[in-house]
Amino acid sequence: MNTQLALLALFFATSLGHAHAAGDARRGADTFAEECGDCHSLTPGKNKKGPTLNGINGRKSGTIGDFAGYSDAIKQAGITWTPEQIDTYIAHPRKVIPAGKMKYDGLADASARADVVAYLMSAR
Repeated sequence: MNTQLALLALFFATSLGHAHAAGDARRGADTFAEECGDCHSLTPGKNKKGPTLNGINGRKSGTIGDFAGYSDAIKQAGITWTPEQIDTYIAHPRKVIPAGKMKYDGLADASARADVVAYLMSAR
């Protein structure tokens, strides 16, 4: 029985290492303002050059009805935005959606991305 519990504990401990890293939403707000805020808002219904990112978790790419600036590539990507998918996308947007319109090279710092994702997840 103790061996099974130890194996189970080991499994969960190693699995957690692969889960999305928890970020700090307060730091993410600052990074969002610097890296994303010129083009995106977290205010519901407030689109800028890019769509509002409020409520992005679980939303399909290219589906905000009152935002007309989507590329065909993002509308057809079929991405469901999860924390992990957002992290992948903001690391290398042009690798994820090569024909997309977003003019952003990506955020290389994994910790800063985790903070931005935490900030995005805090806006519901």
